[in-house]
Amino acid sequence: MTASGLNLRASVLFLLAAFTAAGWIALSFWFPDFGLTGLPNGLALILLCNGILLLGLWQGLARTDFPPAKRVATWLAVAIPLALWIAVVWGLALNGAFRSSSGANRVVPALPLAIFLPVVVGLGLLYSSKTIASVLDATPPSWLIGLQVYRVLGGIFLVNWALGTMPGAFALPAGIGDVAVGLLALPTALWVTSATPIGRKVGTWWNLLGLTDFAVAIAMGMMTSPGPFQRFALDHPNVQLGTFPTVMIPAFAVPNSILLHALSLRQLKRSGKIGANDRTFAQAEPRARVAESA
Repeated sequence: MTASGLNLRASVLFLLAAFTAAGWIALSFWFPDFGLTGLPNGLALILLCNGILLLGLWQGLARTDFPPAKRVATWLAVAIPLALWIAVVWGLALNGAFRSSSGANRVVPALPLAIFLPVVVGLGLLYSSKTIASVLDATPPSWLIGLQVYRVLGGIFLVNWALGTMPGAFALPAGIGDVAVGLLALPTALWVTSATPIGRKVGTWWNLLGLTDFAVAIAMGMMTSPGPFQRFALDHPNVQLGTFPTVMIPAFAVPNSILLHALSLRQLKRSGKIGANDRTFAQAEPRARVAESA
């Protein structure tokens, strides 16, 4: 497909995602229980997103040459810890473990720990696994990118700001950043399917944008919430960020998405090397035939 054709299809995907996100944000504003602020809907969205992730993992495993027993074992090795992670964070959130106050004397607040600990542990395990590397090589790089269209759900922060329950110092950069990353996910995934160097660059820059969005959101979340790091929103602290069910976004969705970004970057890097090796082989083969004929 030509670059103009890719741009046209990418624009259509962007507009479809934009209209869908705008409709969901509007419904969340007029009917707050429709969005992530409602317990049943919040649970359903988390389970849906991770169900799609696990389905994609199974499809990726089906593309490998692993025997059936290894495919099942690998899938369970990801699915079981993921389910336990959701359950533990959900239980802690229900019990108010992530709530902060101006008088908190924790050396390390619970919410930042819930964000960074899974990322550090997950990166160590996932990056050292040869099995995961093989699955990434067999899976289209567009999948991990397109999946994160769910980032438009971060628009709930904008809804909370409009309703007066969150300070703009956090909600505006975090909400706008999440929505932008989510809207660009499908167009970026389309470009990555081109399997060209520019497609991989677009995918890399999108991942870096997503990680930058998280860096800003985490920093502003800490600096607007009650606790030792608060510097902004002193008259309107960001209390809801640590309250269930909103806290499930930073406590689970954020580290989960960071890991997906890291895996996507690794996958794009590996696919670039594989593509370079294929081109080298394709160039070397005719020269070898000429040498043999000589």
